Amino acid sequence: MMGASVLMHFGEPFLYLLGLGYGLGRFIGEMAGIPYFTFLASGFIAWSAMNVASMEAMWSVYTRMVPQQTYEAILSTPVQVDDIVIGELLWCATKSLVSGTAILAVAAVLGAVGDWTAIIALPLIFLTGFCFAAPALIMTALSKGYEFFTFYMTLVMTPMFILCGVFYPITTLPVPMQTAVQFLPLTHAVALIRPVVVGQPVNDAWLHVAVLVLFGLIGMWVAIGLVRRRLII
Repeated sequence: MMGASVLMHFGEPFLYLLGLGYGLGRFIGEMAGIPYFTFLASGFIAWSAMNVASMEAMWSVYTRMVPQQTYEAILSTPVQVDDIVIGELLWCATKSLVSGTAILAVAAVLGAVGDWTAIIALPLIFLTGFCFAAPALIMTALSKGYEFFTFYMTLVMTPMFILCGVFYPITTLPVPMQTAVQFLPLTHAVALIRPVVVGQPVNDAWLHVAVLVLFGLIGMWVAIGLVRRRLII
């Protein structure tokens, strides 16, 4: 398991950055005034936080909740449903932090990080993971099987991956789409993490933080209610 985890957190981002960053970077040159490799690496950090937290909150949590019935055993102790859900969300956010830190380390080795102040991105990665773990856990509470998660990945995660600034600035989109993606949390995660990683000032930082916190807290509140209904009623 340790070898698989290391491969996933370091090997996969390394291949992505080499293939897309250097490959496309040779043709694109700069994007938004910075080398495309650097632009892409900072976007991948935010995407990785979303991806890892969401996957953990869906597949792993569902496995513990349904096939293994771990939660039923836990609820025979003084632990409450709220404690279980909050614990799962914090664990998902922690896993996203591990993945994001791995990509940040790879990017630093490859020269795609501005300076040491990029470590400020670490709490932002954790916040991003928390933000995305919460709605994914809602999907888990509603799911009747693993195949249900494919809909969430296809209809929610993939559009955000493509449209929210990971690969290109959202200003290149048509104006109506620029407005629409402002309501998607990955847009705000990228807008926070990218300038921190490349050493630029963050515009509207508190707005982006507030959006991520709001998504996370509302998602947590809904997830607690749905998980409680599924486990107890």
